[in-house]
Amino acid sequence: MSAVEPEPSDVVARSTRLVLRPIGNPLPLGFLALAVGTTVVSGLQLGWIPPPQGSDVALIVIAFVVPLQLVASVFGFLGRDVVAGTGMGLLAGTWLSIGLVQLTAAPGSTSKALGLLLLVAGTTLLVPAATAASAKVVPALVIATSAVRFALTGIQQLTASDLWEDVAGIVGLVLGGLALYAGLALAIEDATRRTVLPVGRRGFGRSSLDGNLPDQLVRLEGEAGIREQL
Repeated sequence: MSAVEPEPSDVVARSTRLVLRPIGNPLPLGFLALAVGTTVVSGLQLGWIPPPQGSDVALIVIAFVVPLQLVASVFGFLGRDVVAGTGMGLLAGTWLSIGLVQLTAAPGSTSKALGLLLLVAGTTLLVPAATAASAKVVPALVIATSAVRFALTGIQQLTASDLWEDVAGIVGLVLGGLALYAGLALAIEDATRRTVLPVGRRGFGRSSLDGNLPDQLVRLEGEAGIREQL
């Protein structure tokens, strides 16, 4: 009796391999860059930095904040975290827009185009913030506060109101503190492989840190880049 030859599809199925490459958590980089950017811009809004130096603030945002958050976005997607990738990408695009408009604008002037963009950008940030809330509370809070910060700045740009500018600047400082804490907590967590400062992990956010290897591979076949369509 001759042996039954396996179907080609069976051979392919049995020989399929998935290669996962460990990477460092990019969120500390993105959050610390956010802390720098929002604090410097708040300094301009609150009058700590003279209006004629607004172009310097724009250059800082473009040269320092945007590249770091773009790197964080790319590695967020590579790390299979769509919330980190999307959130950091939206932040990078928004900060780049702020920097470019500020760089070309007259000192102390406002832009209705930028104001509208900031309102919409703030709204879009609520998507990754809401999604992150089910797994990591502190990162979700940082992204949500970023949404509020951009929305307030957008209102200030549309109304040219000094009051809204002050409010946006104050919220920006609060955001800087939150982002600094989140960056520190996540960096320590990634270095020590345990939670030292609370980040509010729960659900899959908790099992991703405390679980074993099989826990990390649950539903892997359904992730983007593995399933047939996005």
